[in-house]
Amino acid sequence: MVKMGARKLSFLLCVWVFLFGFCYGRFVVEKNNLKVTYPKSLKGTYECAIGNFGVPKYGGVMVGSVVYPKANQKGCKSFSDADISFQTKPGSYPTFVLVDRGDCFFTLKAWNAQNAGAAAILVADDRSETLITMDTPEEMNAGKGDYVEKITIPSALISKSLADKIKDALSNGEMVNINLDWTEALPHPDERVEYELWTNSNDECGPKCDNLIEFLKDFKGAAQLLERKGFTQFTPRYITWYCPEAFLLTKQCKSQCINHGRYCAPDPEQDFSKGYDGKDVVIQNLRQACFYKVANASGNPWQWWDYVTDFAIRCPMKDSKFTEECSDQVITSLGADLKKIKECVGDPHADVDNPVLKAEQGAQIGKGSRGDVTILPTLVINDRQYRGKLSRAAVLKAICAGFQETTEPSICLSQDMETNECLENNGGCWQDKSANITACRDTFRGRVCECPVVQNVKFVGDGYTHCEASGALRCSINNGGCWKGSQEGKVFSACIDDHTKGCKCPPGFRGDGINKCEDVDECEEKLKCQCPQCKCKDIWGGYECKCSGGLFYSKENDVCMGKYTASMSGGNFIGLIIIVAAVAGIAGYAFYKIRIQRYMDSEIRQIMAQYMPLDNQPEVPNEHHDI
Repeated sequence: MVKMGARKLSFLLCVWVFLFGFCYGRFVVEKNNLKVTYPKSLKGTYECAIGNFGVPKYGGVMVGSVVYPKANQKGCKSFSDADISFQTKPGSYPTFVLVDRGDCFFTLKAWNAQNAGAAAILVADDRSETLITMDTPEEMNAGKGDYVEKITIPSALISKSLADKIKDALSNGEMVNINLDWTEALPHPDERVEYELWTNSNDECGPKCDNLIEFLKDFKGAAQLLERKGFTQFTPRYITWYCPEAFLLTKQCKSQCINHGRYCAPDPEQDFSKGYDGKDVVIQNLRQACFYKVANASGNPWQWWDYVTDFAIRCPMKDSKFTEECSDQVITSLGADLKKIKECVGDPHADVDNPVLKAEQGAQIGKGSRGDVTILPTLVINDRQYRGKLSRAAVLKAICAGFQETTEPSICLSQDMETNECLENNGGCWQDKSANITACRDTFRGRVCECPVVQNVKFVGDGYTHCEASGALRCSINNGGCWKGSQEGKVFSACIDDHTKGCKCPPGFRGDGINKCEDVDECEEKLKCQCPQCKCKDIWGGYECKCSGGLFYSKENDVCMGKYTASMSGGNFIGLIIIVAAVAGIAGYAFYKIRIQRYMDSEIRQIMAQYMPLDNQPEVPNEHHDI
């Protein structure tokens, strides 16, 4: 965004750090993989450097065939002048054009390749060295740099040794097929993406400033949605540098720095005698940083997007409104705490450190895998610097690549963001077409095969060849994957609700319970209704049995019986028999007791009659008998 070159800014950063006794000055080249799939002599995986323009396919892979043009091999002229086209032909791979480094801007090479129909551009380094980042031009003449923001194809710088091997293979008539792979270009450790935008409030730096402001407006809605729902954690960042003590009294430091040379920014017009100064930019940067700090503390960090876009619209430099007064009006209109923001900003003229800007200077220095931030604007996603065009679609795609597989928000799975692999052959996963249930789950990077959960019913299996409903409610979802049939108003099912899994054909059927259950002919197989008086008739799912001679059929006992007993069903008939037997037993016992009692009474009466007359017997005279 600033007109100062990356090397100059890196040097100034190094000067600032050097004052404390050490200097990192480390710029990290962001890379992706280039995999050669053919010919066998080149087969393997190589590193390539991502260009800082165009649209890298973060999280994805591009397959193509390499072409090294016979003319315009540096790509500095329009390929149409040499009657060369890289348009993809039906049934063939997209074209990745290989051009040599040198003679013109990297961006111009990419623009010419894109106009000729190339799907991607590979730039061959012209010297044996470590890979570098292909950046946009630092200075562009008016009207000639407009094409940079129109570049949409991805670009990659490859080493001289790899480029020479590819050229040799092509010159020998071999086809060179490669995959450009960005799936691991950004870390994707968990379900939340953390990203930073290193920016600047200066709006008078030409096309870069204009494009940044347009990006902030276009991306605001998506950024706020992701932040509100907790999918992302965004932090705005601002680059400043330290003015060496020996230059504190110079006009340059006085006009470009605050807090006695501690925090500086370039003059917007590169002219210290007119317009706004660099210190005005630093103060507005600080106000934006403080606005975020206060909004974040109140639980509304996404309001920063409203402030910076509203300020850009209402308070531009060209209208001489780049002032504190205009800033206060914007802050007040958004309902933010103006008092706290002013306390955070502090006194720009005081000879003291500002905690916010001091922290920003510390964050500029790269740590771990992230290098120093030396290019404005710079997007850092999951602690890795983003390379490519700063546009809503491109940045959103990169952020989506930072989510762990299957945790992406729905915005990442929209049609314009990625290809739904589940639409073709169901991604090779298990599917129940009749119930419209699938184990294919689309992700930003591709797809996964996982047995689903449908209406609180969990399916279990490998996700590729088999998924089966489980749990007490499984029969409510496609009958638990079991067989189900109906005829003439009768419905039978092989799914049992109180079973957590498995299918079993109901009585009257046999089969696997999943694909089929066939009716059993109980009559022909002589399984039921086999009593002498029975006449059997098979029906679907059962049978009918009728008895001759006015008898009635008991299905529970498979017997024919009389009218009275036939009215008793299974358990009642047996119960009646038990009752009758019990009554008979009691009656027999009573009869036995009465009979014994009468016998005993008769015996006693006869004995007593020998000694005394009984009331109901006549008196008999004594008779003596001699012996």
